[in-house]
Amino acid sequence: MLSANISPLLAFIAAACVLTITPGVDTAMVLRSSASNGPIAGVAASAGICAGLLVWGAAAALGLTAILAASPVAFTALKGAGAVYLLCLGAKLIAKPRSALDVADSAGRTRGQTGVGDALRRGFLTNMLNPKVGIFYATFLPQFVPPEANSAGFSLLLAGIHVLLTSLWFSMLIALTVPLAGIIRKPLVVKLLDQLTGCIFVAFGVRLAVAHRG
Repeated sequence: MLSANISPLLAFIAAACVLTITPGVDTAMVLRSSASNGPIAGVAASAGICAGLLVWGAAAALGLTAILAASPVAFTALKGAGAVYLLCLGAKLIAKPRSALDVADSAGRTRGQTGVGDALRRGFLTNMLNPKVGIFYATFLPQFVPPEANSAGFSLLLAGIHVLLTSLWFSMLIALTVPLAGIIRKPLVVKLLDQLTGCIFVAFGVRLAVAHRG
């Protein structure tokens, strides 16, 4: 029984590793958060993203994402909200890029400090407002669940493994931004980073807006 379950696990880990390192909006969000507001903000963005993945993974294990996959209205509504969210984030970064980091706000705090909460929230919402993540889990996880295994329990295990791999990958990305802090904080680089990230968010917002359930 144990050996029968290990083979699907290894296959899933191999597939999940490839999917995890494939660049996407999550990668852009973690890199920007870490580069703009420091490693702690990057960790916060990563935590928000992983929390969203856990919610979708649990929903897939319980069969709730099957409802989303079968309901055009629910899919379209969530897809529209996610697309608008990404487009607004992207447009703001493009139109009003910053020229400096860690500037004190009216409350006497710095952008680095306030950026932690924003990064956590944005990471979570970016995942939760993307129905493609839920449908991905609903269609991807069952392929690696052994026939004799408990479907819900094994699906949760797979989702947990994916979250762990994602956390490790984001940790590596965040670590890479630390030696580059001096370069990243230059005004021109700050502006270009914001605008580039904004373009990525807009591109993924458009992609989500035209996405289909399949």
